[in-house]
Amino acid sequence: MMQRRDFLQKAGFLTLSFATLGLTACNSDDDSSSDTQAPRTDEHKFPQSVASADPRSDSIVLWTRVVPKTSDDIARTTTADINNVRLVVTTADNAARLGTNDALTGTPVADVSLSALAKYDHTIRHKLAGLQAATTYYYQFSVGGSVSKVGRLKTAPAANAALAQLKFGVLVCQDWSVNHWAAFSDLVANESNLDFFVHLGDYIYETVGKAFQSGSVEALHSPLVFPNGTKNPDNSSYATSTDDYRYLYKRYRSDARLQAVHERYAMIAVWDDHEFSDDCWGDAETYSNGTYNAATGAGDNTHQTARRRSANQAWFEYMPADVSFDDTVSGFQTIKIYRDFQFGNLAHLVMTDQRLYRSDHLIPEAAPNPATGQPLGEIGTRYMVPESLLYTQVEAAKVAAGSSLGDPLALVSILGKTQRDWWKATLKNATATWKLWGSELMLLKQGLNGTDAIATLIALQAVPTVGQATAFGVILQKKKKNGANSIYIPADKKVALAPFFDKFVLNADGWDGFDAERKDLMNHIKSNAIKNVVALTGDIHAFYAGEVRDDYRAADGGTPVMSELVVAGASSDSFFTYLKSAVGALSPDLATLVYYPIKGIPVTGLGTIDFDVNLLDFTLAKAAPTLDALKSQVRHPVRSALAAKGVLETQLEATTDAVLNGLAQDPAFNTQLLSLAQSLASLNSNPWLKHVDTDAQGYAVVTLTAGTLKCELRKINRLVAGKAPATSVVATRTSATITSGSPTVSISQ
Repeated sequence: MMQRRDFLQKAGFLTLSFATLGLTACNSDDDSSSDTQAPRTDEHKFPQSVASADPRSDSIVLWTRVVPKTSDDIARTTTADINNVRLVVTTADNAARLGTNDALTGTPVADVSLSALAKYDHTIRHKLAGLQAATTYYYQFSVGGSVSKVGRLKTAPAANAALAQLKFGVLVCQDWSVNHWAAFSDLVANESNLDFFVHLGDYIYETVGKAFQSGSVEALHSPLVFPNGTKNPDNSSYATSTDDYRYLYKRYRSDARLQAVHERYAMIAVWDDHEFSDDCWGDAETYSNGTYNAATGAGDNTHQTARRRSANQAWFEYMPADVSFDDTVSGFQTIKIYRDFQFGNLAHLVMTDQRLYRSDHLIPEAAPNPATGQPLGEIGTRYMVPESLLYTQVEAAKVAAGSSLGDPLALVSILGKTQRDWWKATLKNATATWKLWGSELMLLKQGLNGTDAIATLIALQAVPTVGQATAFGVILQKKKKNGANSIYIPADKKVALAPFFDKFVLNADGWDGFDAERKDLMNHIKSNAIKNVVALTGDIHAFYAGEVRDDYRAADGGTPVMSELVVAGASSDSFFTYLKSAVGALSPDLATLVYYPIKGIPVTGLGTIDFDVNLLDFTLAKAAPTLDALKSQVRHPVRSALAAKGVLETQLEATTDAVLNGLAQDPAFNTQLLSLAQSLASLNSNPWLKHVDTDAQGYAVVTLTAGTLKCELRKINRLVAGKAPATSVVATRTSATITSGSPTVSISQ
């Protein structure tokens, strides 16, 4: 039998007690008890409130942080260990006390004495076992007369239980430094009966002041300043030390809206890249281009093992997951966060780690741009990457090299072999109706046929000159055939546009950049006839829904084998916003594939407004719009532009309607722009995408029954006068429905 001393050493500071046995656990390496009652004085506080995580049928992990009342809420305190922290758990109905500092009522099912160790920034992670399945509990921490807020949790049903329904929220990508966090308050206000919520990563952002964080931010979120930090050449800074990463979690968890989510629902979380470093792989950062060997074509980014270890530790301290952590091991793989959960006979949830074990990006950032001789950087290696280079040349060579090592995917893997084998076995052996996969990164392909896209743009430009409506189709076909040599391309544009007559992958940091492993996983699902596999993903800062196929490089795009629901960031700037900037820098001539600027629209009493129409949705997959659908597409940016002009929230909807009705009467909108959007949609670039909204913030709520999975994608409105919207938080609600037995996704609004 494992002794308590051994358990504590192996688990770091994750302690264990049993509700049914009433055992006491403490955070020390000796066998002494902590039964002495502390004086009833109000000398402490719990500045980051409470949280629960990883609900199983018989256990939960409970979390808090406690510091002296005189201490700063965020800064690291020099206070010694704080002992005699009491945790009380009860089944009595304490709903009225939820989120307050009122004392719990009811007979405790657990009453545990714990310690908040200075070594772990005075955080407490305690696993309480011996709980009843499918049961709601309330919990509270205290030290003497100081009490935390009341938290609530719900345990999972027993593995063999017949479950009629399961309902949970999905959150991802909550950047403190841009936009607002009303998604959290909206979730709390409208969902009182969630079983739990899933967080798919980017819980924090390790950078401050990057270009993608340059947008407006609510006044509630003051600027972040690292205790240590390191400057980038662009004058942004990034978290470097353990205290830097702890600082971020403490600042993020100081927001009352995020606290309210944690107080009410248990969390199941994994990380993505920003918990360590943007677009990272293993312990390697991608801020700099790294090295490149021209002779071998190999490259490498800067490896920051100590920084990776710091990020791991801070995540373990502040994200109350039931995972193992061992900082005595060498290297950076000090923690294992991939794991799975069973919810009766209805759902089996698999959560993966797609950063710690992954290979380098297929094309090194330091590889030279043929046109300039300078390093490609992120454009051309991670974003807007030619398929012919990515797959035919680089991937094929790395698969061959991996085969000689005994694993063809060794150099082209996101999961790593150990986790990949675990994923396959877990899904194959799952008996629940729905097999859910918490995958940080999007599996659905986002491709762009540059030849077809440019041909469409040039044909549209040429039609007015030719003066024939039928000329569009003729020019389009000639343009596709002749490429950059088309007579319709101005001579001074031929050289600049020539590189774009190719097929492109928009995001090679995701699964599109690791297609060989994606195909291997999809073949596993297909060959083993595993039904009802649904991926829940994020990272890309957009809403998508669609059918993941087994071979996107096949002529028909392959066979659908599973479904995917992609959730937009809670606050992070959208994929559209990023790509709009990137494509302008890459090639202004291609900007029309992404956006169309509208300027100088008159608004009574306000002057004029400017906004950009999101054409990326149509370029990728969105259906050809009617005039009403185009009005709906521009509603969000029009409303945002009016809000920025100072229109009161109570007047925003009516004023937006008036502007849209005026636009609908303008031939530049109802004819020219409409024709452009319809023509881009006709590209049919990604037929597997059934819903696309690349310019969005929000969250999702998933409801499962034996027959259907329904996911409501809730897009939220933007800032109003520097504040989160007070009333009209949700802009649109889109339902994606999957019927048991088929990967087909149907969309309704």
